[in-house]
Amino acid sequence: MKSRAPLAIRPHVEVEMPQTAMVLAAGLGKRMRPLTATRPKPLVEVAGRTLLDRALDGVERAGIATAVVNAHYFADQIDAAVRARRGPLAIRVSDERAQLLETAGGIIKALPLIDADPFFVVNADNMWIDGSADTLRSLARHWDSETMDALLLLVPLARANGYDGRGDFHLDPGGVVTPKGEFRIAPFVYSGIQLISKRLFDDAPSGPLSMWHAWNKGFAQGRVHGAVHQGLWFHVGTPASVGETEALLATA
Repeated sequence: MKSRAPLAIRPHVEVEMPQTAMVLAAGLGKRMRPLTATRPKPLVEVAGRTLLDRALDGVERAGIATAVVNAHYFADQIDAAVRARRGPLAIRVSDERAQLLETAGGIIKALPLIDADPFFVVNADNMWIDGSADTLRSLARHWDSETMDALLLLVPLARANGYDGRGDFHLDPGGVVTPKGEFRIAPFVYSGIQLISKRLFDDAPSGPLSMWHAWNKGFAQGRVHGAVHQGLWFHVGTPASVGETEALLATA
């Protein structure tokens, strides 16, 4: 297996940029109540802009042509928000009104709308600020189809603003990711951003399915890699975290 070091920004390297990103926006946002009593979580505003628009802004800024947004909870509001956007980014909606499909299940349903392989996946409830280079383009620079089925953007636990857990993953010197497993604490948090191959969803069942179903397939073969985010990152998961994030943004 070819070894790869964790992410080091290489701004002058030409990159073949995947041209589709899926933005996950279908969740119920239970921890964000009461803000989500009348709207979906992706339409909660932070510093005057919705989480969904911030995610789509990042996709557009990276030069990606198409975004696929899934919708379930208050799906009509997601539709309206997508239609109201202006700019070069083409946006398609994957309708999950009939059934909430979770992360991998939502991606599987949307695969006919996704023209790229690999493609980006972005969770709409996390915010990122680029470091010295565009975050999504940096992920694309480090993609290697020979060794990877997924490339996860990771945040050091100490820099995971708004996150109150004990970490998600370990990252070895060659860039291979392993789950926290039996360890109480892991040094890296999943940012909610990844570059992933469609082959991880081959032969997957239909219906609700966690992202772990796909990841575990990659973990078994050592084909889930990680890259360390060089900028700022915020998990916006509760009403209190909205104000905390706004305060941090004001000083960034």
